[in-house]
Amino acid sequence: MKVWLTILLLIVSNVFMTFAWYGNLKLQEMKISTDWPLFLIILCSWGVALFEYSFMIPANRIGSQIMGGPFSLVQLKVIQEVISITVFSVIVTVFFKGEVLQWNHLAAFACLILAVYFVFMK
Repeated sequence: MKVWLTILLLIVSNVFMTFAWYGNLKLQEMKISTDWPLFLIILCSWGVALFEYSFMIPANRIGSQIMGGPFSLVQLKVIQEVISITVFSVIVTVFFKGEVLQWNHLAAFACLILAVYFVFMK
């Protein structure tokens, strides 16, 4: 149960993270934030990032062996990175026009999946 709860929380966290980091570009593309000063964009991103941390911290606590979870810190980090790049790729291809996944992006994904394999190898 802790495995799936950790992964679910990491997915939700990474959705918020992706919007916190790149949502301002979508707002710019939609001509919503063209006149906003940079400090306001940063504050809005921090507001979204608060939700990211609200899911990331529990995911790390539930998933970490330090707290009785199933994953070592290295395993937890590699899982998080794979989830992060997957969530990012889905969001960027759905919400941003002109962004297309190419063969080299898929090759990078394969390398990340290999990283997960190797980090869990005994």
